[in-house]
Amino acid sequence: MTAEPGTDRSESFGEALLGAVLDRAHELPPHLIGPLVADVVERLGGRRPQVLLQDYGQLLLVPLRGEGLTGGDPQDIDASVAGWCFLDAQPVEVPEADGVRVHLPLLDGGDQVGVMAVTLDRVDDDDRRLLARLSGLVADLLVTKHGYSDLFFSTRRGEPMSVAAEIQWSLLPPLAMVMPRVAVAGILEPAYDVAGDSFDYALNGDILHVAMIDAMGHGLGAATMATVAIGAYRHARRLGTGLSEIYAAMDVAVVHQFGPDHFVTAQMMRLDTATGRMHWVNAGHPPPILVRDHRVMCRLDVPTTLPVGMGGAEPEVGELDLERGDRVLCFTDGLIEEHAVGEEQFGEDQLIDWVNRLERTGRGVRAVARSLSHTLKRARGGHTTDDATLLLVEWRG
Repeated sequence: MTAEPGTDRSESFGEALLGAVLDRAHELPPHLIGPLVADVVERLGGRRPQVLLQDYGQLLLVPLRGEGLTGGDPQDIDASVAGWCFLDAQPVEVPEADGVRVHLPLLDGGDQVGVMAVTLDRVDDDDRRLLARLSGLVADLLVTKHGYSDLFFSTRRGEPMSVAAEIQWSLLPPLAMVMPRVAVAGILEPAYDVAGDSFDYALNGDILHVAMIDAMGHGLGAATMATVAIGAYRHARRLGTGLSEIYAAMDVAVVHQFGPDHFVTAQMMRLDTATGRMHWVNAGHPPPILVRDHRVMCRLDVPTTLPVGMGGAEPEVGELDLERGDRVLCFTDGLIEEHAVGEEQFGEDQLIDWVNRLERTGRGVRAVARSLSHTLKRARGGHTTDDATLLLVEWRG
């Protein structure tokens, strides 16, 4: 395309600032992200740049170490300014003695990577615009470089992690996705020792595909079975098959690999994000819960077939037209079956009660899913003897 005569194509300050990131990004080693951020912040007139990453337990924001970056102690997500920014995914400005401390969410496709913070003498709309765009570039850098290094994994890991959990975390998609028509958020407990629970999703055009599974047993055996089940699910999904055929493909894969004495409970969904029509099948899994107008409406019961690996009959497909703002909560049995010695199970009634309480806050799916999981864990006495996973899907209309 030829520019109109007289068009000014010289580099502006903002273009030069962001270009400093883009021009170096493709060959930038992961450990040099810190110096690059520090250099760009200094050119903007800022100081004390800090990049904070969410830990795997979703409790803390942990400073990324790197030359030029400000360190410090991890910050409690529920009790810090950075946490406020993180949970609401909105910039937060705090006046300080030497200027204004600006906190910006690091967002990638709606997934919350962490928070970037910087101090400026004063903040105007130009600063806000440039910082918002810079934080977007930094988030993209962190995500794309994650696969090249253990640096970010080590930063986010707050305690020793089991081999089974290492496998499960490498299998997962991003914990959250927020798009104009649909939002998804999930969380796994115990974060550092999860084994058999997993979930997966994909947004292909207008169709959101979702799966949640719970492989029998614990440890490496459960993690291996979950890996095969999710792999078979993705393979069948990418072939464009229907939900019943996906179940059959997963069933065959688990039987062939592990024999008839092993199984995986599963739940698979398809949501047309243009119309709100949802279809789902259930293979021995707890039924999902429908949340409408910030209250639990009902369980989404459908006749269940046998768990994956047990050669069940073709599953019956449920169908529901969602209304704008509806949320569907999927969860594994570890969330409701935990109990102290000699006491009753936690139970679905308590789960529903806490969903209703948290939904009244009006927060987004990321914040509600996280708060629900942590609240339920505290209500169970702060521990779990089984994996306890939840996934929250919102049709935004």
